[in-house]
Formats: sequence, structure tokens, C-alpha cells
Amino acid sequence: MPNVAVVGTGFIGPVHVEALRRLGINVRGVLGSSADKSQQSAQQMSLEVAYADYQAIIDDPLVDSVHITTPNKTHLDMAKRALIAGKHVICEKPLAMTSRETAELVEITRSKPNLAAAVNYNIRFYPIALHARDLVQSGQLGDIFTVRGAYSQDWLLYDTDWNWRLVPEEGGDVRAVGDIGTHWLDLTGFVTGLKVESLLADMRTFIPVRKKPRQAVATFTGKETAAPTEYDNVEIRTEDWAAVLLHYGGGARGTMNVSQVTAGRKNQLSFEIAGSKGAIAWDSERPNELWLGHRERPNELLLKDPSLLSAGARAYTNYPGGHNEGFPDTFKQLYRAIYGYVQAGDFDQPKPYPTFEDGHHEVVLCEAILASHQQRRWIDIQ
Repeated sequence: MPNVAVVGTGFIGPVHVEALRRLGINVRGVLGSSADKSQQSAQQMSLEVAYADYQAIIDDPLVDSVHITTPNKTHLDMAKRALIAGKHVICEKPLAMTSRETAELVEITRSKPNLAAAVNYNIRFYPIALHARDLVQSGQLGDIFTVRGAYSQDWLLYDTDWNWRLVPEEGGDVRAVGDIGTHWLDLTGFVTGLKVESLLADMRTFIPVRKKPRQAVATFTGKETAAPTEYDNVEIRTEDWAAVLLHYGGGARGTMNVSQVTAGRKNQLSFEIAGSKGAIAWDSERPNELWLGHRERPNELLLKDPSLLSAGARAYTNYPGGHNEGFPDTFKQLYRAIYGYVQAGDFDQPKPYPTFEDGHHEVVLCEAILASHQQRRWIDIQ
């Protein structure tokens, strides 16, 4: 198994570390936004190395793989340098700031066929999501008519909620779409196998001015801590909400809604897929349940149980029925797929994980959604 360095010490970096350790993969060290944060995080997670800067990771001959969990603006440079240095890369989404940047990364991966280059679309690896994919791909739903759903959160509901993702220079020109919409688009595309051919979008910023605290606030933690006393008012140029109509190849239709200002929705990705023979629906806040809709008999609710899942889903299910598998487990199973593929060493085989090509496609869709909103028209996907 490879030695891994994790870049980023905020909410998601430690999630990567925990999942890797559960698989027995050695996490050699961590890099934070400062030397002090590197030291503090290395101590908290009992890691061997607190890197002083990113170049130290690139220069470390014992590091085989880099996990990038930093703000979006850093993804291109970090992923590029790691790939050129011959290291595997697992990058948080979105893959980069623009499709020009993601296309550059895809081109580099094509010249490095023996390196894993993955995007951290972990939601694919809920057992029920994998089972849903096998149901669709085996034809049990028939021809797909419609795909509808949403990704809703409330962590940016108040004008005092703040995060680097609100700033275009840090996260890109789309925020809710780029941060959580890409998860929905990736997952539904993975489950159905459908490709978006054109789309029509509407976006809205409901909180045009926010109060930025003068001290840093970590992702999702603003509502858990005492309100800071000093703020700066900042104009917001990214969306709180978006709705998108989707035309898929083959004639299927879709609707996606994303929101980071829906009270009570903590982290809910949902989809319903309707076909000529049946329908399925899934909700990430109840991730071990799959609704199965029928015309001619009572509907069903499938509870996650390895004995009831498809072989493909069973391969990424570690606990028996009645023992729930959730958010942290999806990271473990994603990295299991990535590093199992690397260890097998046959890089001509299909990749069992979200690739940089997948990450590029989602950024292309993000740009089309923004263009559609700005131009108030349908946009074709090239």
C-alpha cells in the first residue's frame, strides 16, 4: 500500500485521514495553511510529518499519493505538480476553478497512465447508491423517463454564516452548484449512465451581503461556536440556490435543485429516477433505504443488507443488515476502490472510481449552468 500525504486540515482533510487509516493505508503526514497548523494537526492525528510547505510533499520520496482537500483555487497547481512528480492524486471536488484548468489536468493524466487521478465523489460509494446503479444498468427500471432531485443544506442560512466558498476568487464563480450540485450531477450520471446534452438554469443569491468574521471559521462550524463580535460586510457574488432543467441523451428529462439556505436540511442529497417499468428514490439523510415504486403491486422499501444487494454493491458493503453504513464509510470504500486498483497494477482495466475526466465534465456543466442563467437561455453541452 502507498504512503499518503494529506493537504488541508479543515473539515474534510481529517475525514480523508480517518478513512485511509481504516484501510490500513499509511498517512505519512499533513500540510495545513501554516506551519503551526501543520504541527497542530499532525499532533492531533498522531502523524509522523508536519510538512512546512507543499514543495516538501513533492520532494518527499516516501510519499506515493497526495490527497488534496484545500480551497478550489489551489487544485490545479497542486494536482499538476504531484502528477508531474509521479504521485497519485485524489482531489476534492470541484476538480479545479475552470474547465480550461480541468482540461489541462486531464491531458496530464493521459501522459501518466500508471497514476491514479481521482476526484473525491464519495457519495457514489453508499451501498444503496451502488445497488441503485446496478438496478438501472440491468434494465429493471426499463427506459429512463425522468431524473429529479435536490441537494439541500442550511449551513449558510444566516447573514452571519461565513466560509471561503462564498468568495469567487477562492471557490469559483458558482458556489452551491459547484460545491454540492456537482455531487448530485455526478451521482445521478453514475447511477443512470445518462449524459446531459443541454440545460436551462436559474440562480439566486438571497443574502446579497454577509457579515464576514474577522477571525477564521471552519466549514460547518459557524453555528456551533459563539458569534464573533467583529464583522466586515461583504457583497456576495455567488449563488445560494439554483434550479436546472436537464435534457439527457436518448430523450430522458431531469430537474435539479440545490440550496445552501434551506432551514432544517443539514446535508440532504435526494433523487428519484422514473422508468418505463418502475421507479426508485433515495435520500442521503436516510442512506440505508431505497424506495422502489411499482404500478401493479405495492411499493417496497429496501433496507441495506448485503444478502439483498447486487454483487457490485455487496463488494463495497462491510457490515450486516441492520448495521448502518454512512458518510465516513463512503470515503473508506472510495479509497478502497482507488488503492485496490493501484495495487492490482493493471492500468488498462476500467477505473472503478471517479476520474479526472469525470471531474472535468462536472466543471463543464457548472460553466454551462452559469452561462444559461446569465444569458437566460438553453445551453448545449459540447
